Amino acid sequence: MIEISELETFNWKAAIRGMRNPKKSWAKSDSKYKHLVSLGSNDLKLMQTLIKAGSDHRKFMRQIFISMDINAPLYWWKEFETYKVGTVANSESTMHMIHTEEIVSDMFSFDELDEDEVISSLENLRLKYIETKDKKYWRKLIQKLPSSFNQKRTISMNYENMINMYYARKNHKLTEWVEFCDYMINTIPYGYELMKCRPEIKIEI
Repeated sequence: MIEISELETFNWKAAIRGMRNPKKSWAKSDSKYKHLVSLGSNDLKLMQTLIKAGSDHRKFMRQIFISMDINAPLYWWKEFETYKVGTVANSESTMHMIHTEEIVSDMFSFDELDEDEVISSLENLRLKYIETKDKKYWRKLIQKLPSSFNQKRTISMNYENMINMYYARKNHKLTEWVEFCDYMINTIPYGYELMKCRPEIKIEI
């Protein structure tokens, strides 16, 4: 399970201005910036040309920023940690909040696990901790929390992160990665136009 919400992108105008600095071609820029960016044909063509030329030439991608909320299981977040450079995350605090509400199935991304047994065990530990305030129950609760536990994080990254994630993970065996990559290319502004112009690289996962 993965849920994505609160998507925002910003800094398009500065990124495009910087993209045109090398050849002083600012007068050819034809994008519009009101509530949402509307890329002009000149700017989009130059972007696609630079992307095809490689990471050294598509520096403008690092200046277009993305923010979103992602609710996903811990086993997916462990994979996401690969992309530490250029990304920032603020997460829900498991340490501070795990005992504050009833533990129910909606908090997990179970497939074929015996979820009733797992949830019952965790809820029992939570109640014992609330009743006794004995930290040994809290420690057991944290230690037994499965990697299928869902956690929300607010993520900031850039379009360069996005293109790297897409080509590395779009065929991943975790369905959460496939859904995430589909979201990036189909929902993020100009995701399809900017990512699909890069020659595809086959990566074995």
